[in-house]
Amino acid sequence: MIKLKNSFLLFFVLIVTPLALFGQFSLTIEISGLQNNNGQVLLELINEKGEKITGISQNIADNKCIVVIKNLKPGKFAFKYFHDENNNGKIDFNWLGIPKEGYGFSNNAKGTFGPPSFEKMIFVIKGDTTLSCTPKYIKF
Repeated sequence: MIKLKNSFLLFFVLIVTPLALFGQFSLTIEISGLQNNNGQVLLELINEKGEKITGISQNIADNKCIVVIKNLKPGKFAFKYFHDENNNGKIDFNWLGIPKEGYGFSNNAKGTFGPPSFEKMIFVIKGDTTLSCTPKYIKF
């Protein structure tokens, strides 16, 4: 029995130690409340310096989208996303410059007459992290 416990402990240490040493974590972003399943969600992850880390497009099912980004080091990040309903690869605006497609930011941050400040969007990754967001749709 003791040998089995020691074997399990050794196995656990061998699996967890590399993750802790190299700091490779995953970020799961759950976007719910999409108004339909058309198109896809386009998301851009940014580091604390404002540099783009990755851009991802993800399909929608049941009016939600789950984006998983792996191999992230600990640090501060932010993201922005939009629901590209017509699959044209860009967010569409009306003649007043108001988005016609749903959009959002990390922390469900909101801006006034434009995007929120970067500080409102920042979150910290210290381990595997899951965040939930709901897009904003403006109807006229």
